[in-house]
Amino acid sequence: MSKRDYYEILGVERNASQEEIKKAYRRLARKYHPDVTGGDKEAEAKFKEINEAYEVLSDEKKRAYYDRYGHAEPGADFGSDEGFGFGDIGDIFDMFFGGAQRRPPNAGSRRGGDLRFDMTITLEEAASGLEEEVEVRRYDTCSVCGGSGISPGSRMVTCDQCRGTGQVGMTQTTPFGRFSTYRTCPKCNGEGTIIEQPCRKCGGEGRVVGSRRIKVKVPPGVDNGTRLRVAGAGDAGYRGGPPGDLYIYVFVKEHEVFKREGQDLYMELPIEFYQAALGAEVQVPTLEGDASLTIPPGTQTGTVFRLRGKGMPYLRGLGRGDLHVQVKVTVPTALSAEEEELLRKFAALRGDKAAVKDKGILRKVKGMLEKHA
Repeated sequence: MSKRDYYEILGVERNASQEEIKKAYRRLARKYHPDVTGGDKEAEAKFKEINEAYEVLSDEKKRAYYDRYGHAEPGADFGSDEGFGFGDIGDIFDMFFGGAQRRPPNAGSRRGGDLRFDMTITLEEAASGLEEEVEVRRYDTCSVCGGSGISPGSRMVTCDQCRGTGQVGMTQTTPFGRFSTYRTCPKCNGEGTIIEQPCRKCGGEGRVVGSRRIKVKVPPGVDNGTRLRVAGAGDAGYRGGPPGDLYIYVFVKEHEVFKREGQDLYMELPIEFYQAALGAEVQVPTLEGDASLTIPPGTQTGTVFRLRGKGMPYLRGLGRGDLHVQVKVTVPTALSAEEEELLRKFAALRGDKAAVKDKGILRKVKGMLEKHA
């Protein structure tokens, strides 16, 4: 599948300045960043496409190459003025990378890797937010060489095998022309330089394995799978390169009372049958303490009441969801003689003569309530 034009992706003209390209990238990155889109796959693909376009257009050499050859890879056969001659591939490299001065793009220092840490919290913590220190095992900058990988008193020297290019080549002459092939220099691993005396502690990498306690701030309203980014808290870079990032994946434990759907909470509240019949003012547990709920007279079991603003806060937003309370009318399992007599009188007033004589009046009331469940 052919790639889209990089200028089209960023929405800029081909003669756009670097400042215009940077502004366009920032605007699109804020819109399609995974932390903003909540893991939307289409937006994530769009974000990668935007990053790829910016990586090329923000670099003057890469942009010049792209303006001339588009998405073609370096070393491809671009043809010539003399038909289909293959020419000398080495000449093409010399044209764009400056001959003996060319260096592979990943030479020298490199960015550290990104890390992942899974954090499990309670629903109450998800509602209020929290700050917590987590211990992360990662690469840290070497304390002896300061990340350079060089022993004190030593230095970097030009690789004598590739003469600083990071590549070694071989040219073959055929009836079709001269073919030049290049591969990474085996002595310097493509860096063009080697260390006279590598640091003894890190072996020349500029970093060592260690652990670090990192403070993580979890905002109110997080849900299962929420991803938080701690910039620069990943692995230290190779030989002084920039560090990677740490990604915190948050998981919320199930609650024994509340069920969560988005920012709304749901719960069941048992009430006595006389409270349902006569009406009452009851206390309802919430994540912020008890709240009052008015039960109207004649409330049926299964009725749902909504307490506005008593749910979960919106992540990085204003307001909260609601708490939905479903009442369940309970029937006492045992009655005193006086209570049973009162219920018989109640049944008589309701015109149920059979219930007056029935010693199982409790079963009668329970059956009436279950009809409305």
